[in-house]
Amino acid sequence: MFLLFFPATVEMAKADLRLCNKTESKVGVAIGYKDKTDWITEGWWNLESNSCETLVPGALVSRYYYIYAIDYDQSGEWGGRAFMCTREKEFTIRGIEDCVARGFERTGFFEIDTGEQSSWTVQLTEPVQEGTGGQ
Repeated sequence: MFLLFFPATVEMAKADLRLCNKTESKVGVAIGYKDKTDWITEGWWNLESNSCETLVPGALVSRYYYIYAIDYDQSGEWGGRAFMCTREKEFTIRGIEDCVARGFERTGFFEIDTGEQSSWTVQLTEPVQEGTGGQ
């Protein structure tokens, strides 16, 4: 199953990067970002159906963040063309090069452009119904 993501909306009340699972399934989420020196990937946050989680607390310092998510119940995923390292169990990985050679999986993340806002919310949604232009 191929699932689509819904672009983020700005949330003014609090400065965080939040992700909301607007599906009927439990999902696992990983995030990628660049700190002062390296690319970092972290995971897994497990979100129940129709729930939200803060992935990056506080004011956002990067413009771009990268998300990968798995639908545990229906075997779908939200991914993209920004390849970073992950693994099946909880992880924090420095660097995005040579993932497989370093014993990790190479996973495609989708990009979030926060437009340099200090707060951002990403919403994962169900796939678009067939016949409405979705994939």
